[in-house]
Amino acid sequence: MKLILMGPPGAGKGTQGEILEKKLGVSTISTGLMLRTAIKEQTEVGKLAEQYINDGKLVPDDVMVEIVKQRLAQPDCANGFILDGFPRTTAQAKALDDAGVEIDKVLLLEVEDEKIVERLSSRRECSKCGAPYNIVSKRPAVEGICDSCGGELIQRKDDVPETIQNRLNVYHEQTEPIKSYYAEKGILAVAKGEEELKDTTANVAAALGLGE
Repeated sequence: MKLILMGPPGAGKGTQGEILEKKLGVSTISTGLMLRTAIKEQTEVGKLAEQYINDGKLVPDDVMVEIVKQRLAQPDCANGFILDGFPRTTAQAKALDDAGVEIDKVLLLEVEDEKIVERLSSRRECSKCGAPYNIVSKRPAVEGICDSCGGELIQRKDDVPETIQNRLNVYHEQTEPIKSYYAEKGILAVAKGEEELKDTTANVAAALGLGE
């Protein structure tokens, strides 16, 4: 299956991507990692992307599409892939089509804004070893202290409620319109993100017709 995974920040795309990767036997392709790899390997398109980043500019859609295309041409994507983090705009979705990249399904993971803010603002991580915690669902044995190394637990800057809301606003303005684009093409599948991981996983399987 050639799948695009989309949804708001904190919806659980990464977790569901890992589960689908095992279930489908395909690779999850992260746009951020693709970009960093292209720059590190100094491919022609990587050098071009690096110029834009060094100038403090966004990497143009046509450059990003070329990076995605080159990555999807690798042997590990021959039997399918899960594309995470791209496209982020309708223009990118159209550019992906124009580049001849075939997509079977687009999975949209939907979670209400209030739950996203609550979920992300509850996250903490160890300042020493980076171990993840959640003051609601995954508390440490001693408040504010990492179980593994005893380091102080901190809240990341992008997990502050105001920052989360800004990220959600960008998502609604730029990324959510892609929903209509793929719905019109008849390849959009929608799954509701639940509080319990197993329930979300079941919704995703049902939306994609994979069974339990």
